[in-house]
Amino acid sequence: MKSKKTQKLYNQFFKRQITLAEIGEEGQKRLQDTSVIIIGCGGLGGTIAIHLATSGIGKIHLVDFDKVDLTNLHRQVFFTLEDVGRPKSEVLAEAIQKRTSYTEVTFSSDPLLKNNAIQRVSPYDIVVDATDSLPTKYLLNDVCVLQNKPLVYGSLYKFDGYVSTFNLSLNEGEYSANLRDAFPEMNTDIPNCEEAGTLNAIVGMIATAQVNEVLKISTGVGKPLYNQLMIHNALQNSVLKMKLQNKFGKEEIQAIYDKENYLDVSCLGQKEEWQISPKALRSQLTSDQRNSLELIAVLPNLKLPFEVHQTIPIQNFKPDQIAVDPNKTYVMVCQKGFNSYKATQMMREEFPEANVLNLTGGIENY
Repeated sequence: MKSKKTQKLYNQFFKRQITLAEIGEEGQKRLQDTSVIIIGCGGLGGTIAIHLATSGIGKIHLVDFDKVDLTNLHRQVFFTLEDVGRPKSEVLAEAIQKRTSYTEVTFSSDPLLKNNAIQRVSPYDIVVDATDSLPTKYLLNDVCVLQNKPLVYGSLYKFDGYVSTFNLSLNEGEYSANLRDAFPEMNTDIPNCEEAGTLNAIVGMIATAQVNEVLKISTGVGKPLYNQLMIHNALQNSVLKMKLQNKFGKEEIQAIYDKENYLDVSCLGQKEEWQISPKALRSQLTSDQRNSLELIAVLPNLKLPFEVHQTIPIQNFKPDQIAVDPNKTYVMVCQKGFNSYKATQMMREEFPEANVLNLTGGIENY
């Protein structure tokens, strides 16, 4: 129970919200009693976390295994140049604590995986998907269905943004549609922000739309965006709503969950024997071994300190279309070493005898 002085300060902090007749003190209390877990602390997650905290959400848990990179700053606006190299979840937690003392914020820098997802999600009222990893998105969706948790979904592709509230509890034990009702199977050919690029304006739009969904669910004010997927195009300023029907219930999701591993190469360890360090590559490029190397970039428009023989975007990467010379060593290159590792795996599966290596840490580590 807050003292009169504490309550007065609290009411002053949230005065503009409490003034809304639809919110009032009762709605503000509902926000304070709500706990949220946010998966992903980048462009979407950072904006979502700050807005939810300063709206009065009582508990927020942040999950992100990544560190702040210079390429993040144009859209991940709560990070600064001084934060580069630090864990995103930790930096974001600090940013929240500087803005409000009314939110209990915790964080984890470990990836969300199948073996820990249920344990992490279970304690929270609302789950927010702010990732750019398709395996993680499907893992979150399936876990939320199995755990009866509402999932506020956000996704980006170039100038398009997607928002929905999945698995919302409706009348008489029924639940709204989920991600698999929109996209039944995971399409791993869809590029993420690193591969396709994105505009910071659409990132902010989708993030605040997700914030709005959480606030509606928490307070009970307004109608959440359920049984439909909103698609916003920033170039045309158009909004489409795709109607959804709940066809993938708990039984169907359980069957999928039991078989699926939801692995994302960016979250997992990489085989050391498939790696070449930046130092080793530099050495070989300046030696007689240079002619035996074939460098392949799997992201377009990379600024490289060396020439590559081919550039094949990861979404178009087909090893069987590459003429492999058994006398050469193939080095896959990308920004951070994640997509190039995917390409390395694909090449080694197609050509088990070929010598294919991944540039450790990508070009930003070179």
